[in-house]
Amino acid sequence: MKSIRTLAALSLLALATPALAAISKGNVAAGQEKSKTCASCHGPTGNESLDPTYPKLAGQYPEYLAKSLRDYRSGERQNAIMAGMAAALTDEDIDDLSAFYAAQEGDLQDLSDVDQR
Repeated sequence: MKSIRTLAALSLLALATPALAAISKGNVAAGQEKSKTCASCHGPTGNESLDPTYPKLAGQYPEYLAKSLRDYRSGERQNAIMAGMAAALTDEDIDDLSAFYAAQEGDLQDLSDVDQR
């Protein structure tokens, strides 16, 4: 009986882990303050990119944003402008920025549902 409870608890934990991982590690308010430099290209909320080639950041998944910034910082992802911007960011800065932009209302659409295409 105890092993069934343990198995059930472990199963529930395994199912909940991805949802817990999706919770942003950063601080939205700190990210807003740190985003002032980013606003010159992406706009104040990340939804007003000043050039159509600049991505909209508002509403993106925080994990995607954090990985992108870390990849720019490491050089794994190449872009001369973003490499320079990300070079000085700490992991905390990246988490805060990612949390801020993820918390913004965006006009991005989830196209994973075939009916939306």
